[in-house]
Amino acid sequence: MLNITNNTLHEKVDLKQYASGKKVLRDRTQKYFNRFLITFGIILIVILFLPWTQTVAGKGYVTTLTPEQRPQTLQSPIPGRIERWYINEGDFVEKGDTILHISEVKNEYFDPQLVDRTGDQIRAKESSQRSYESKIQSLTNQVGALQQEKRLKINQAENKLRQSKLKFRSDSIDLEAAKTNLAIAETQFERARMLNEEGLKSMTDLENSRLKLQESQAKRIAQENKMLASQNEIINAEIELNRLEAEYQEKVSKAQSDRSSAESSMYQTQADISKLETSYANYDKRRGLYYILAPQDGYINKAIKAGIGETFKEGEPLLGIMPSNYQLAVETFVDPIDMPLLHVGESVRVQFDGWPAIVFSGWPNSSYGTYGAKIVAIENFISANGKYRVLLAPDESEYAWPTEIKIGSGASTLALLEDVPIWYELWRQLNGFPPNYYSPEDAVNTKVSEK
Repeated sequence: MLNITNNTLHEKVDLKQYASGKKVLRDRTQKYFNRFLITFGIILIVILFLPWTQTVAGKGYVTTLTPEQRPQTLQSPIPGRIERWYINEGDFVEKGDTILHISEVKNEYFDPQLVDRTGDQIRAKESSQRSYESKIQSLTNQVGALQQEKRLKINQAENKLRQSKLKFRSDSIDLEAAKTNLAIAETQFERARMLNEEGLKSMTDLENSRLKLQESQAKRIAQENKMLASQNEIINAEIELNRLEAEYQEKVSKAQSDRSSAESSMYQTQADISKLETSYANYDKRRGLYYILAPQDGYINKAIKAGIGETFKEGEPLLGIMPSNYQLAVETFVDPIDMPLLHVGESVRVQFDGWPAIVFSGWPNSSYGTYGAKIVAIENFISANGKYRVLLAPDESEYAWPTEIKIGSGASTLALLEDVPIWYELWRQLNGFPPNYYSPEDAVNTKVSEK
């Protein structure tokens, strides 16, 4: 035992004569063990070549397929005070049912006759607008009458001016005739004087000639005065024409100014009416907001503001409601390294929390308690938790999802990728490589059809 001799024990002692030696040193036992090792090795090699489905695991929760089917909170667009509740938590409500009655907290809306008084203001402003319209029409008629009267007066003054010019021309011709007669009378007087000096004409003839000369001189002077009077009449007619032009221009301008002032007042009244109509519509709409109505059929989850007389601000949540009609979906999150492997329309297996299941990630067909789903949307921007959001809808070709699951419960997902041998999957896992990147056939066909 201490190995102090070179003599071997089994050459002198037969160990097989002992019961334990017979059991250990039997050749038959070694034969069975060798067969077991060979069989196990063959089975292990066969297993290594069996197909293994690559998967992308994710963790999420149950939600609804469309946003309007998800749980929501009800708010009031106006601040107020709670006056009365018409429902209890857990009650079912239909669309349009009254849930809550509130009252005003702002003093500018305390008047119960605010809408009616605003309507009276609108009607008063409309009457004022009609008065301005009548005034504008009267001033427009007045401007037209003044312009017509101006045209007639101007025509009359122009006619008078033309008459004065024609009279001046006639008086000028008469003056020239008087000058000619004067020249003739002067010639005749000189001739009579010379003949009188020679004794050929009597003094009476000479006096007659002098008388005719004086008469011609008087006529010339009178005709010249008459012509100057005609010239003054022309000047007076021109002055009258200018005066009429200025007078009626002033009257028309004043009427137009009054009309513009009336139009400005009418437009201001129209603006006031528009403001009052807007206020009327807002007040009427606000009066309809005193009752919070159910936006759709659903169940009341929780009253966030509960006390009678409790005040709240606009947009502050008052209660939660869960729609009664919804389509289940799962919202799961995957790591950024796995996001390029997922495509819309791919199959996913879902395991719901609290639902019994036996899961083989590499053999989804052998799993029990999981349900089929399809990817319907993949978020293009990373979420706050550092992962990408993927939305799953039930696979209609698989078993229906349990109706007992509730919105918000947890769910584990396995997105199914390529089938690879087990040895390749072991090698990939040992080296930390990601699953194989690929494009499914339906995605390729979609791209070809789009082209």
